[in-house]
Amino acid sequence: MSDESRIVETIKKVLPGVVSIAISKYLTEERAFPQDLLESNIPFFGNTKKKKVKVAGGSGFIVDKSGIVLTNRHVVVDPKAEYIVILNDKRKFKAEIIARDRINDVAILKIPADNLPYLELGDSSSLNLGQTVIAIGNTLGNFENTVSVGVISGLSRRIKTIDLIEKSSQNLRGLIQTDAAINPGNSGGPLVNLEAKVIGINCAMVFGAENIGFAIPSNAAKKDLEDLKKYGKIREPFLGVRYIPISKKLQEEYGIPVSYGALIISEGIPGREAVIPNSPAHKAGLREADIILEIENKKITPENSLREILQEFNVGDTIQLKILRKNKEVLIKAVLAEKK
Repeated sequence: MSDESRIVETIKKVLPGVVSIAISKYLTEERAFPQDLLESNIPFFGNTKKKKVKVAGGSGFIVDKSGIVLTNRHVVVDPKAEYIVILNDKRKFKAEIIARDRINDVAILKIPADNLPYLELGDSSSLNLGQTVIAIGNTLGNFENTVSVGVISGLSRRIKTIDLIEKSSQNLRGLIQTDAAINPGNSGGPLVNLEAKVIGINCAMVFGAENIGFAIPSNAAKKDLEDLKKYGKIREPFLGVRYIPISKKLQEEYGIPVSYGALIISEGIPGREAVIPNSPAHKAGLREADIILEIENKKITPENSLREILQEFNVGDTIQLKILRKNKEVLIKAVLAEKK
């Protein structure tokens, strides 16, 4: 079978499991009253009303015949919005948001339907540069089932995103870079290989640049689904320290003995302990003014933060920390708990 035929066959297999997500909100609509009514003495109550309007669109894909849908967290981040999943056969269902992974930008939805076509998650740890991939999604919120073909251009990429709803920034790491076109509205759609397996969730594009798109590795979504199945929620590992990241600039400004690591400090805010009581850090003996240098031989730097390194481990894992305490390096072990 030629490469072109394989691509066509893959698209045919994948399309039934891809969905569009319509995002609607009730917005205030101004109502104009006739001038003679406004000038009269007839009382009236208000001049506005609420109207439900579509405000955005996204993409997703079914991963279980019982109606489990994966998409990006940022697609369904607004708690005041209503999310309608539109299947490939045009049926529409109101989605229940089961879980949101704030670290990996993954969300899990449930729709009241059964016996649905679904896509299989592949292994994103075995990808190769130059490998052919296909991105499918609801481009610009209007052009559903838009298909683009490209290759994997890079692995383990890191980008910073801005969340306009929560008014916060987020660092996404370990991303797959592709030159397959990813446009607004494609977010949450699948990035598949030629075996019709999902190896990524399309999540971002770079404005002002051509052929640079990013996808979240499928293995991150696998872990979330496993957590949901086993525990009924996504679990996030927790150490229990407040800290500031150390940089070369911070070292020079405050005379800190190292140029990397995480300085455990409460930042002088009353009622905020540097080491949270009864946390894994507290039980392991960590103290304020300790500097965590490494976790399991992974150096903590501005590019590889404490929080990001912790995401590589699971709740219940025992980790070894190298810390600097009064200019002496000390090894400490801690058992990660679940973040509440």
